[in-house]
Amino acid sequence: MTDFRRTLLWVVFVTSLVLLWDGWQKANGHPSLFAGFGHPPAAAPASAAAGGTGVPAAMSQGVAAAPAAATLPSNAATPTGQTFEVSTDVVKATFDSLGGSLVRLELLKYRDELDHERDVVLFQRNGADDYVAETGLITSQPGVTLPTHLTPMTLAPGPRTLAPGVNELTLRFESAPIDGRQLIKTYTLKRGEYTIAVHHEVINNGATPIKPDLYLQLVRDGRPPPGQSSFYSTFTGPAMYTESSKYKKITFKDIAAGDDHDKKSDSGWIAMVQHYFASAWLVPTPGPREFRTAKIGPDLYSIAMVLPLGEIAPGASKSEDAILFAGPQEEKKLAALAPGLELVKDYGMLMPLAKPLFWLLTELHAFLGNWGWSIVSLVVILKAAFFWLNASAYKSMAKMKAINPRVMEMRERLKDKPQQMQQEMMRIYREEKVNPLGGCLPIVVQMPFFISLYWVLLSSVEMRGAPWIGWIHDLSVRDPYFILPLLMTGTSLIQVALGAKPPDPVQAKMMWIMPLAFSVMFFFFPAGLVMYWLTNNILSITQQWVINKRLGVSNR
Repeated sequence: MTDFRRTLLWVVFVTSLVLLWDGWQKANGHPSLFAGFGHPPAAAPASAAAGGTGVPAAMSQGVAAAPAAATLPSNAATPTGQTFEVSTDVVKATFDSLGGSLVRLELLKYRDELDHERDVVLFQRNGADDYVAETGLITSQPGVTLPTHLTPMTLAPGPRTLAPGVNELTLRFESAPIDGRQLIKTYTLKRGEYTIAVHHEVINNGATPIKPDLYLQLVRDGRPPPGQSSFYSTFTGPAMYTESSKYKKITFKDIAAGDDHDKKSDSGWIAMVQHYFASAWLVPTPGPREFRTAKIGPDLYSIAMVLPLGEIAPGASKSEDAILFAGPQEEKKLAALAPGLELVKDYGMLMPLAKPLFWLLTELHAFLGNWGWSIVSLVVILKAAFFWLNASAYKSMAKMKAINPRVMEMRERLKDKPQQMQQEMMRIYREEKVNPLGGCLPIVVQMPFFISLYWVLLSSVEMRGAPWIGWIHDLSVRDPYFILPLLMTGTSLIQVALGAKPPDPVQAKMMWIMPLAFSVMFFFFPAGLVMYWLTNNILSITQQWVINKRLGVSNR
């Protein structure tokens, strides 16, 4: 029993390292350690002949759709048309006349992690980093060709910049009639918002009825965004939400292998997620929809939502509204846009604890006005909530330290008699009323709360560009002078010094090596995360010091 507490701490430490390594593997495109023995190989996409409009061939989506289901046009070797740039107070958007697609989006309120002189670029299309939003029409009717995201369109004249005092900006793209069938897309960008309303109008001036499907698609390369750390993992890839399956992340590797997800629903949305930011196609009104994913190039993936528009008679038209969100993962605003959309801000399995902690953190920020001091205050509140539980743990540690010389003398004396040594050790514990588990179980109880806070700080876009004091100008990036990591390493060593020395010399050395090895990672962690651990360490040291003093135990 004497080494059980340290053994359990070692288990926690090793488990943490394994999980961090697994996260690093997944973040860099390698299979998870817990993902079994791989997936069946993905079927190679097949190309069909080009349609009468001159658009590239349609490509199979690798999805279990009905045999008659229409396929989406391929993005392989996508040509480009004329581009048009428009600006609001929060975004600079570039649209392509080919399909009226959104092919570039700068977020004017956020700076790039690698180059602080540039804005964050969410959407772009440059052949290396591809990430675009597209819409178009498909149909399973033989001989019927409809406008897609590869069909040339013309932009109606109008302003390109949001003028002072004006709250919205509108762009209207019109395709040329194809056998009398035409698609009109109208984008509406609003001041201060990261949502774009997209109105689709399908006009049938042909001789026969048509049954078109509208697809809303996000296409992205399979690489994580530049600047992502190799020391902690955040998800990059598609996601979707339905009422039946709720929120589901889909890895690029799963798409290539033919992933399993809901194919049809009467509600839901699709998204593309990365650290701090996301994009999503939302349809406000309930109705049938189909979800498709595909690998459409060597390192290009798509997720699409397909909406049946029903039959449109000759001379008639039909409209469908959608919302494209592309911006920061601000939890409250996401929750207001669509059910479950706030889940793109991923807290993992500890979400029930993380969400109230984030709420408390935002309330503290509303009062203090500084995210750094809000983090410090939140850690203080957590330590206060667990004060008596911590006190019990530290008293147990102090008692263990007080009897440690006696235990070490006994172990040396009875080192050749392990059974008698164990009995004698239990007798000492009974006499001194020491519980070997007393210092460990309270720590285990608190771990979910502090791990939840870790994920809150790691995933909150509010930390980007948020200053604290002095040299800390951005809580989301590492300390430029490594002052906080060095302080955290020092406090970790002080904690070891305040605890009981293990009787085993090898174990005693490892107790000093463990915080040093663990602290190495914190040199590359965001400053906000290091500050959170440092504050926790300082409070723990203070409480342990006071308890040791009260019990007459040396703090050396």
